[in-house]
Amino acid sequence: MIAKIIIIIMLILSIFNLVIALVAMTTNNKTQNMSKRLGRRLIFSVATLLFIILSVYMQWIKLNVPPF
Repeated sequence: MIAKIIIIIMLILSIFNLVIALVAMTTNNKTQNMSKRLGRRLIFSVATLLFIILSVYMQWIKLNVPPF
């Protein structure tokens, strides 16, 4: 259960950084902030994917079994 909460928080942070980068992109003089936020979004996305893989490997979360 804790692993799922951590994954949700990481995904929310990734979306938050994407929205902040969008706001920075619409303003003219914040190109440095935009690239920094997009980089953070990429780091959070990769970290989330690696955490999901680790969670499945350590059996903290279980995958759905196909019904056939």
